[in-house]
Amino acid sequence: MTAEATDTPETGGGLRCLVTGATGYIGGRLVPELLAAGHTVRCLARSPERLRDHHWAGRAEVVKGDVLDAGSVADAMRDVDVAYYLVHALGTGAGFEATDRRAARIFAEQARDAGVKRVVYLGGLTPHGVPAGELSAHLRSRDEVGRILLDGEVPATVLRAAVIIGSGSASFEMLRYLTERLPVMVTPSWVRTRIQPIGVRDVLRYLTGSARMPAEVNRAFDIGGPDVITYLDMMRRYAEVARLPKRLIVPVPVLTPRLSSHWVGLVTPVPHAIARPLTESLRHEVVCAEHDIARYVPDTAERPMAFDTALRLALQRVRDAQVTTRWSSASLPGAPSDPLPTDPDWAGGSLYTDERERVADCPRESLWRVVEGIGGENGWYSFPPAWAVRGWLDRFVGGVGLRRGRRDAQRLRVGDSLDFWRVEEIEPGRLLRLRAEMRLPGLAWLEMRAEDEGAGRSRYRQRAVFAPRGLLGHAYWWSVSPFHAVVFGGMARNITAKAEQDADLAAGSAEQAAGPAGPAAPQEAGS
Repeated sequence: MTAEATDTPETGGGLRCLVTGATGYIGGRLVPELLAAGHTVRCLARSPERLRDHHWAGRAEVVKGDVLDAGSVADAMRDVDVAYYLVHALGTGAGFEATDRRAARIFAEQARDAGVKRVVYLGGLTPHGVPAGELSAHLRSRDEVGRILLDGEVPATVLRAAVIIGSGSASFEMLRYLTERLPVMVTPSWVRTRIQPIGVRDVLRYLTGSARMPAEVNRAFDIGGPDVITYLDMMRRYAEVARLPKRLIVPVPVLTPRLSSHWVGLVTPVPHAIARPLTESLRHEVVCAEHDIARYVPDTAERPMAFDTALRLALQRVRDAQVTTRWSSASLPGAPSDPLPTDPDWAGGSLYTDERERVADCPRESLWRVVEGIGGENGWYSFPPAWAVRGWLDRFVGGVGLRRGRRDAQRLRVGDSLDFWRVEEIEPGRLLRLRAEMRLPGLAWLEMRAEDEGAGRSRYRQRAVFAPRGLLGHAYWWSVSPFHAVVFGGMARNITAKAEQDADLAAGSAEQAAGPAGPAAPQEAGS
């Protein structure tokens, strides 16, 4: 890191900051905020390549490591002033609380040994007066992590937020899809629970400002916006801001948080594994008991921003396709993360492949635009019912399904979620490799290439790879292989056909804009 060793929170110089969770929703937005504030940033990530295509990637140092690996955490904390802890083991099985606990202790211990001056953590707002045993497991775990960091020897700032409203946040997406897709709703009783939401811009402002807190500050702060409202009010106000017809909402007591998380999973792109902790946290009133954060990060006339303002900004970003990070930016717990195997004897097992290629009567650039625009609203260019059924089956068994869509309608970057895939590699204009995150008895990838053929033509190459796990994995491949000609074959045909069609339309538009050619004007002598 390049910041001077004399820079400290007290001197006002640029600080050296470590950010964990930079591949996630908040972390990915915090890094550019810290850079803009004049700080030097180092990111600790299990998969550094997923940060490669972020617009700030060239200005931040990225190191490989895991918060559960004390050695890699120690290396990452070397020469750091402020360490941001923005990770949690959401939905990683019955032992996730133990995992959270262990990671927090490692972080606190390594911060002490490295001489870090402050630790900053973003946790959940817990309801006051409710015993820990009555909290949801996820909220209880976040509260415990905060206490572990506060009990450490390094001064800590623990920010506790309820519902975060911002383009791409899980809470916003849940609110958005529930309200937009259901004009009439039978809802769980928790929609009448009072909540104090906060805009993501204010969360980032508090996180950035926490870096300069005085050394004697070691405490938790409740952070929230100026509005204390029910989830019912949030849905109604969303409908007003989005100019939707008035929604009819009927709360009923029989829908428990567990049942309603399945209901949320069916209606919205947010999968059950993430919807459940969100809905469980709404069982109790979550309202700030204090606003002491303003002593250190002062309020302004417009900050913290009103709920309706945060909604408008989030909606505008979605409509303008300017969503920088999404809830799905972080890997779904339990999803495969292995890179594409290249050795046919990888892991001592079999690899099944389905390979297709076609020549397209259009330039490579036209073909690539179709490849990079795949998924989301554009679909997958083959037998939509088959893709839809596969998505519904995945949702049924607790997977992400096909409705995560895209972060950007035209551009992809490494780490982006794309329906039930994730971008593992992209070489602009040439290669797109996707790794499957649907529930499978094995690991799967889909690779698409665009190559020059010369004479204004291009070649499309497509390869699906499946590494089966156990006998069930082999049975799965052979059971679906009869449909590959329709699904993968149709995909190759339709992608090239779409590219040719777009190229013809572009050529026709160019000719129309040029107009009819007139007689050549006589040249002046000496011109």
